[in-house]
Amino acid sequence: MSETTKPAPFPSETAVPGDDAALRFDAALQDVTVPPPAGRSVSATEAPVVPLTDQPRLLVLDGHSMAFRAFFALPADKFSTANGQHTNAIHGFTSMLINLIKEQKPTHIAVAFDVSDDTTHRKAEYSDYKGGRNETPREMSGQIDLIDKVMGAWGIKTIKMPGYEADDILATLATMGEKAGYEVLLVTGDRDAFQLITDNVFVLYPRKGVSDIPRLDAAAIQEKYFVTPPQYSDLAALVGESSDNLPGVPGVGPKTAAKWINLYGGLEGVLEHLDAIGGKVGDALRENVEDVRRNRRLNRLHTDLELPVTLDDLAEPRPDEAALEQLFDELEFKTIRARLFALYSSEDLELAERETISTPAFATPADAAELAGFLATGAGQRSAVAIDLVPGRIGEDAAAIAIVRDDAAVYIDLAGQDADAENVLADWLRDDKSPKVMHGYKAALKALSSRGLGLEGVVDDTSISGYLIQPDRRTYELAELAQHHLNISLSTETAKAGQLELSFDGDDAAAADALVRVAAVVQALSRYFESELTERKAADLLSTLELPVSRVLADMELAGIAIDLPHLDEQLADLAKVIDNAQELAFAAIGHEVNLGSPKQLQTVLFEELQLPKTKKIKSGYTTDAASLKNLLEKTGHEFLVQLMAHRESAKLSQMLETLKKSVTEDGRIHTTYAQNVAATGRISSNNPNLQNIPIRSEEGRRVRGIFVVSDGYECLLSADYSQIEMRIMAHLSGDAGLIQAYKEGEDLHRFVGSNIFHVPTEEVTSAMRSKVKAMSYGLAYGLTSFGLSKQLEISVDEARTLMKDYFDRFGAVRDYLRGVVDQARIDGYTATIEGRRRYLPDLTSTDRQLRENAERIALNSPIQGSAADIIKRAMLGVHNELQVQGLKSRMLLQVHDELVLEVATGEREAVERLVTEQMGSAADLSVPLDVQIGVGTTWYEAGH
Repeated sequence: MSETTKPAPFPSETAVPGDDAALRFDAALQDVTVPPPAGRSVSATEAPVVPLTDQPRLLVLDGHSMAFRAFFALPADKFSTANGQHTNAIHGFTSMLINLIKEQKPTHIAVAFDVSDDTTHRKAEYSDYKGGRNETPREMSGQIDLIDKVMGAWGIKTIKMPGYEADDILATLATMGEKAGYEVLLVTGDRDAFQLITDNVFVLYPRKGVSDIPRLDAAAIQEKYFVTPPQYSDLAALVGESSDNLPGVPGVGPKTAAKWINLYGGLEGVLEHLDAIGGKVGDALRENVEDVRRNRRLNRLHTDLELPVTLDDLAEPRPDEAALEQLFDELEFKTIRARLFALYSSEDLELAERETISTPAFATPADAAELAGFLATGAGQRSAVAIDLVPGRIGEDAAAIAIVRDDAAVYIDLAGQDADAENVLADWLRDDKSPKVMHGYKAALKALSSRGLGLEGVVDDTSISGYLIQPDRRTYELAELAQHHLNISLSTETAKAGQLELSFDGDDAAAADALVRVAAVVQALSRYFESELTERKAADLLSTLELPVSRVLADMELAGIAIDLPHLDEQLADLAKVIDNAQELAFAAIGHEVNLGSPKQLQTVLFEELQLPKTKKIKSGYTTDAASLKNLLEKTGHEFLVQLMAHRESAKLSQMLETLKKSVTEDGRIHTTYAQNVAATGRISSNNPNLQNIPIRSEEGRRVRGIFVVSDGYECLLSADYSQIEMRIMAHLSGDAGLIQAYKEGEDLHRFVGSNIFHVPTEEVTSAMRSKVKAMSYGLAYGLTSFGLSKQLEISVDEARTLMKDYFDRFGAVRDYLRGVVDQARIDGYTATIEGRRRYLPDLTSTDRQLRENAERIALNSPIQGSAADIIKRAMLGVHNELQVQGLKSRMLLQVHDELVLEVATGEREAVERLVTEQMGSAADLSVPLDVQIGVGTTWYEAGH
C-alpha cells in the first residue's frame, strides 16, 4: 500500500474495539503492536521498566487523558454506587496509579488536569481546536471531581492552569525536573508529549486501556516516527492530529513528513524550501502552509508556566488514612483500599489479593512423534491455544502456536515443522473431539486458513464469552479482561501476545515464553467465565450461536466483495462538481466567501449577517449541526442553507467513497472486518471500512452501493432483507392480537394501524397518516416520548400525546408490554431477548434522573434490537449450512443491519433464492411470519431495489 492511500491525520488516541485490532500494526502509524513470530525478539528501543538510578524520580499524570482511558477500559455497569454514581473511571485511575507507584517507585508525584477547552489560548486562536469530539458520556459525570478528591486524600498534588492544558503542565514540570537533576516520567495518552522526551524525560504511553503502559525513550520515537523527539511536533504539524481536529497536508503521511524534516533539518527548513518540493504532495504543502504553521503553534507545549507548586511540594505523598477510608466507603471500594495502603506498609495484602497463574514449563517438540505424544496424553482435555500472527496480509499468516494444559505446554514454530509434524498438528486442530479455548477465534480461523490449516472443536473464545457476560464493556482485549476479572496485569507479569514491540532477529525463547504465558491466562480466564456464563444462562448462546457465527464471518471476511473502481472514480468526479457548484451558489447567496466547514464562521453568517433564528446554545455559540440546520432550512428556506446542506451531504459522500477506495486490496475487493462484541444489543458491527454507514435514505447515498459488483465467474448479487423485523418482534413480544392479525393477513402494517387509530378505511389512510404512524410505531420501541414524537413529526405536544393515546387505546397489549418490560427489568436487573441474551442495567434504580431514564430507554429497546440481532445470526447460520449441504458454489459476502448479500454462482439463482427465503423465514419461531424481500442484480444497488 502506498503512503498516499493512508489517512493524513494520525489515528485517534482512543482505542477502538474491533476484530483483533491489537494483533495488527503499521510501524509508521499505529501505537498498537503485535507479538513476534518465532525467531524475533522484543525491540531494544523501549526503555526498561525501572532503570537503575539514584536520581529522584518525578511521576506526572495527565489526569483527563488517563481518567478517560480508565473509563473506557472498565464497564460502567459494574462500577456504580447504590445511589447511582458511576465509579469505573475512579477505580481504574486509582488502580493504575497504584501499579505505577509499585513499578516505577517515584519519589515525587503530581496529576495535571485540563480546564475547559473554551478557555485555552489554543481554542482562542483556532475555534475548531478539538472540535468534533464526542460528547462526554453521562456515566462519566462527576468522576473527574471524585478523582481529584481521591488524590487530595492520598496527598498527591493536582494542578490546573487557566488558559492552558494538562500537556503544558506536564511540559513545565518536565523542564523543572530535568533542570533539578530528576528522572521524569510523563503518563499520558497524548502524543504531543513525545516532543518532551530527553535522556532524562520519558513518556509512559498506554497501548491499551490503563493496564499496559510501556516507557518510551528517544530511541523508540526515532524508530517509530523516524524523527527525534524535539522534531515530533514538526512531524505532527505536517501530518495533522485527528484527536485535536488539526488537519494535515493531504496525501502527506509520517514517512514523507519525516523525510522532509530530516532532509531540511526541521519544519522551518521545510517551509524555507517549499519550491524545492515537487509533485502533488509539494502542491498540497504549498496550498496548506498556513495550516501547517498554525498546527505547529498549537502543538508546541509551554515549558515555562508559573505553577502554584514547587518540586518539593510533590515529594513523597502520604495518604490521610481516615479521609481515604471515608471516601472509599462513599465510593463503595473494598479491595482497592487494601492495595493502596499496602504501598505504605507491607506488600502482603496486595500479593494475597492477586490471582496467581501457573505457567507450565513448555517444550518444543523435536519431531512428529513427540508432538503426537503430547497431544495424545491430553486427549479430551480442554486446551488453551494462543496463535502468533505475521501482520499485514489478508487472513494474516499464523507463525506460531502455543498449546497449554494444566501441567504441560508446547510451543510450535509453524515455519520450522516438517510435513509429518504439520500433519499431526493439522489432524489435532481439525479434531472436534479435542476441545480448545482461545482469545480471538475468528482471527485464528483466518490465520490458520492462510496456512491451509483448519480449526474445529473450539468451545470458548474469551473475547466473546467476556462480551456475553458484560455486553457494555468498551473493550474485550485480553489484557483488560485479565486485569478486570483475574486482577492480573499482563504488562508487568508478561508481554501480551499482540502487543509486543518487534525486531526481526532475536530470542526464540522469549517469544515462546510470552505466547505460552498468554495461553495460560486464556485458560484461566475461560475457566473463570464458565460459572459466569452459566449464571447468566449464556452458555448456549456461546456454543450454538456466537462461536458458529464467528466461523461464518471469517469466511465472509476472507471472501470480501468486488469493487468497480472506474465507477467509484466516476462518482467521486460527479460529487466534486456538485460540491464546487454548491459552494459557488452558497457564496453567491451571501455575497462573499466563507469556510463552509468552519462552525465559527457559519455562526457569524447565519446568526449575525443573515439574522436567522438562533439554534440550540452550545459552548462555542449556537450549534450548526445537521439536524439544527435542517430545521432552520425548513423554517426559512434560505438559499444559503439549501446550498450548505447540499455541500455537506456531497462532501460526506465523497469522503466515504475515498475511504472505500483506500480499503480496496490488491485483489480488487473490500474485506470489511466484522465484530460480535461491540454493540451491546448483540448486533454485528462492521469496520475497516464500516459498510453499515453507507446511507440508504437518499438516492445519492444508495448510489454508493453501485460500486459493489458481482465477481467474474458469478451470475449476480442477491440481497435478502427482513421487512419490518423490529415491529414483527414487537407484535410477538406484546402478543397484541391486532398487530398479529395484520401481519398474518399480509397487510401493510402502518396503513392497518393508521386505519385503526384515525378511524378511516385502510384505503383512505393518507401518506401523511402512514408516516406519522410509522414514526410512532418505531419510536415507541425506542422509548420515544410525546415530546420527542412532536419534534420528530413537527406537530404539537398535545397532538402527539393524543396520537399516542389513540394508539395505545387500540393496541393495549403493546402499552402493557412496554410498561411491563421496564418494571420487570427493574426487578431482575436486566432485560433479555427471545433467546435469552441479557443486558444488565443497574442504572434502572439510579437516583440520577437522566441515568435512570436512559436505562429505561435501553430496557425498552434491547429485547427488540437484541432479538433482531439473534434472528439474523440464526439466519446466517442456516444459509451458510444449507449452501454447504446442497453443494452450492454461491457464497455469503455481507451482513448489514437486517440484510444479507450473497454472490450467486452461475445456474444457482433459483436454488439460492429458495434456500435464502426458507432459512431466513424460519430463523425464529414467532407468532407472526418473517417476511423476506429478495432482490438480484449485477451490483448491490440493483439487488437492493
